[in-house]
Amino acid sequence: MTTTSTLDPTASGTANADLLPLLGGTPLARIRTALPHPHPGFWAKLECLGAGGMKARAAVSMLRGARLRGELRPGAPVIESTSGTLGIGLAFAGQALGHPVLLIGDRELEPAMRQLLRAHGADLYLVERPAVEGGWQAARLARLREVLARTPDAYWPDQYNNPDNAAGYASTATELTGQLDHLDVLVCSVGTGGHSAGLIGPLRRRWPALRVIGVDSVGSTIFGQPARTRLMRGLGSSIHPRNVAHGEFDEVHWVGPAAAVDACRRLARGSFVSGGWSTGAVALVSAWAARVEPGAIVATVFPDGPHRYLGTVYDDDFCRLHGLDTCDLPARPMEIPHPRAVEVTGWARCRAVGGPLTPRRARVPAPHSGDSA
Repeated sequence: MTTTSTLDPTASGTANADLLPLLGGTPLARIRTALPHPHPGFWAKLECLGAGGMKARAAVSMLRGARLRGELRPGAPVIESTSGTLGIGLAFAGQALGHPVLLIGDRELEPAMRQLLRAHGADLYLVERPAVEGGWQAARLARLREVLARTPDAYWPDQYNNPDNAAGYASTATELTGQLDHLDVLVCSVGTGGHSAGLIGPLRRRWPALRVIGVDSVGSTIFGQPARTRLMRGLGSSIHPRNVAHGEFDEVHWVGPAAAVDACRRLARGSFVSGGWSTGAVALVSAWAARVEPGAIVATVFPDGPHRYLGTVYDDDFCRLHGLDTCDLPARPMEIPHPRAVEVTGWARCRAVGGPLTPRRARVPAPHSGDSA
């Protein structure tokens, strides 16, 4: 049964500007845990330690941008689709800037995340069935448009296609340039495309030779693979977000849920800091990049912490149910020549990167010292 809303669209939120100084300022951790193989180490920016998590930066940026353009009136409601992480960020931004927040989730949203979103004052709808085309994302967006049409003065940030999403991560880039003396390789999970698009430009201006690796989910259509039902949430997409800067990536990796779970659990045991699906995926690829390019400085972003995943990634029964505890984990990614050459089902790598609808003329970067691994 779909959860109903109690949001009063005429109610004006009360802004709490004291929250805004809590945004960002997250630490950088050195990760040396074998994932699963030894590596020289990489840097991870711990966004779980910032108020509202990583996507609070994007949420505040999108609402501020809309207010400046007159698209969002003072105290007007904000309505958005979310798989969880942006919802927390919008709950933070709504409190800080004085806007009630209504979120469209789905029945795959973890019970703990539902409770957390409501505890932070967000109102929540849940859709019960995925769309035939576009899956849960398309179903959430269809419901969002219905709710938007009957909610006076409501604003939809449209995180997938809003340039202010990427602009919100300028502060992350500034922090990284202050925390690192040099950077050779940046590893980014890709979902809406916001944080990768927001980081690449400023970091390449600081370090022009920077190589960027995108990390996608098996079953995601972002980089040209066919869309399939995905167990992993927080990265990947069944639609085509315009925020993804496809041409800025030097290569892309697809990671499956078993490898992400293994990396998350190893991080928790060996580095104490860990997270969910996106964190496990980028950690695996970052460790690989550090291993195959000796001496390279590698950095990534851990988007959130482990708490919302206690019933999935860190739950033995869940992992047994989905066969995540019996999979043979590869030592290195399988390399494919083009995103549409073969449908990948596990960790894979491609150096011909284009958009999901790009024909087979995508740019192939020059080889580097780690190409054989």
